[in-house]
Amino acid sequence: MRPEIAWAEAMKFENRPDPYRFFDELRRTPVARVADDLYVVTGYRELQTLAHDPRVSSDIFRSPLPAKMGASGESSSEAEPMKAQGRPPTMFILSDPPDHDRARRQAMRHFGPPHTPDLIPSMGPDIERLCDELLDKAGGKTQIDLVDEYAYRVPLTVICKIMGVPLDDEQALHDWIFHAVAGVDFSPEAATEDGKTRAAKGMESRSALRKYFLELTEDYLRKPGENLLSRLVNDDGPDGPMDPTEAAANAILLFIAGHDSTVNTISHCVLTLLRYPGSIELLRRRPDLIPRTVEEVLRLQSAVQFFPSRSATADIEVGGTVIPEGSAIFLMYGAANRDPRRFPDPNKFDPERPDNEHFGWGSGIHVCFGGPLARLEVNIALEVFLRRVENPRLVVDPPPYRRSPVFRGPQHLVIDYDRIGD
Repeated sequence: MRPEIAWAEAMKFENRPDPYRFFDELRRTPVARVADDLYVVTGYRELQTLAHDPRVSSDIFRSPLPAKMGASGESSSEAEPMKAQGRPPTMFILSDPPDHDRARRQAMRHFGPPHTPDLIPSMGPDIERLCDELLDKAGGKTQIDLVDEYAYRVPLTVICKIMGVPLDDEQALHDWIFHAVAGVDFSPEAATEDGKTRAAKGMESRSALRKYFLELTEDYLRKPGENLLSRLVNDDGPDGPMDPTEAAANAILLFIAGHDSTVNTISHCVLTLLRYPGSIELLRRRPDLIPRTVEEVLRLQSAVQFFPSRSATADIEVGGTVIPEGSAIFLMYGAANRDPRRFPDPNKFDPERPDNEHFGWGSGIHVCFGGPLARLEVNIALEVFLRRVENPRLVVDPPPYRRSPVFRGPQHLVIDYDRIGD
């Protein structure tokens, strides 16, 4: 199968439940040209090399594919006027040093060590209490949609509290994010009328998100609060406060990344365990394996499959291929995590797998900002589920998936069970 065909098949929505067979085809050429100005990287060593190569830029305004950069929040029609006006503030995941380093420092001051070392560990009891409350609500029935009623509610509630986002606004935010992410399409379906409609809805939703978070940021400038967003714009640290427009852009990043990938990981953990008979009993006997199980699921079912913003600032030779200067580069985490040159029997689920250094959290300077919080949430959510849900069974396999090829996860995961225990 030619690389461009394998790529198109992997991106088709109908193949979202299992893009990996097409990634296997792509990996025959670990660095492959799949379209004009677009190279995809599916080999583990090649991805690791490029993730740390300073000639690979994450600056969205260097990308030759702005029209397909829905994750940036800008369509081509939005981005071109901005280029003419100068560089607008953007998310730090879409920028390079020194801007990236400064913005990430400003955010990390209020999120983790060394300045805020207790924030994430202190969330543990509240997360466990929330998981128990959600399962208590399911106690009077024998079926649950794990996504809507459990996996989604846990990280959403946590990130709203940390960032200072009113939980009452959750439904509007959910709808905007759903359409913003669904509007990102790299498949042939993007050229259809439905694809164009999704892209337009995505653009509209991204505008709504920017407006919402800018207004919320300005509210915290006028009336500071005890939350991350307020502290960003009222900071007295060495880098000073973050510009409100930049803070709003990064708030969108932190809010989406702070719950979306965690929803996918919780859902995939349960889905994977239910697909492998005996694994639930194993973890109930040996709960010490839960953290390793989470990491193995992140390898097998990467919550973020790739991030479409990188490009080459010079000709780069890697894996026997020369990526020309100016080309877009997609680092395919989900594919590299199943590279048989790195992981023995890579398609097998092994909760005791040794040497499991995967790319489920990315790699390099853009490694997942909220990884420690996500790990805590997923580990607790899975432990509580295993302890309390008796005899869980899949109703539909594969479950329906969300459209996004970037943030990959089930849209629904319906599970039957006998009862919710104490």
